[in-house]
Amino acid sequence: MRIARFSTDEGMSFGVVEENTIAAVAAHPFGDLTFTGQRFPLADVRLLAPILPSKVIAIGKNYADHAREMGGEPPAEPVIFAKPSTAVIGPGEAIAYPEKLSERVDHEGELAVVIGRMCREVPAARAADVILGYTCANDVTARDLQKKDGQWTRAKGFDTFCPLGPWIETEADPSDLAISTTVNGEVRQESRTSLLLHDVPSLVEYVSQVMTLLPGDVILTGTPAGVGPLEIGDEVTVTVENVGALTNRVVARD
Repeated sequence: MRIARFSTDEGMSFGVVEENTIAAVAAHPFGDLTFTGQRFPLADVRLLAPILPSKVIAIGKNYADHAREMGGEPPAEPVIFAKPSTAVIGPGEAIAYPEKLSERVDHEGELAVVIGRMCREVPAARAADVILGYTCANDVTARDLQKKDGQWTRAKGFDTFCPLGPWIETEADPSDLAISTTVNGEVRQESRTSLLLHDVPSLVEYVSQVMTLLPGDVILTGTPAGVGPLEIGDEVTVTVENVGALTNRVVARD
């Protein structure tokens, strides 16, 4: 099932995508869904970020080839950091390049996990019980600021630096999905989630040992090798097999 957040002239709603239509649901997508009876052609709605999380927890250097391209060895334990919820945008929205502050902004295509219920200290064997589904993510990063600061909050926390979408796929198996990132149609990143150093269940366990996860919270699982610069005017697409494709254009920040 694909759960989307969308807007029409009548307002914003959650809905279930069924081929070329979207069926609106009442309230939120957590728990049993109640359909309102409204149905819209998918082409007539605007897809929004599928969720507005209280927090986005991301995992650094979770593919060995990416850890090495960044000049280090793969870490023994997951490296976690946070992106603010204000960084989240949806499909089709613009990534704002902060030219006055950064000279190098990179794409980082990732599989994202959406939490479905409040939880903490979740064993890996029970991780599936607390996951609502999966979406595509782009962990946009001001690479020069990341290197300059030594820690990553500023480099990864700009408004618009966390595109998510196009929807939440509830039935995907995250263990071996193809993932790719293209810029203006050129493939920049291409890998599989089977190459994650720490898989989705172990990440849910690790993060939930540290903090309580709330419904709608997002875990970014890490990016493979091939990260690289974006320029103003570029169109970047992150595609995850059996989940979807997330496309955003880069514009100059006002």
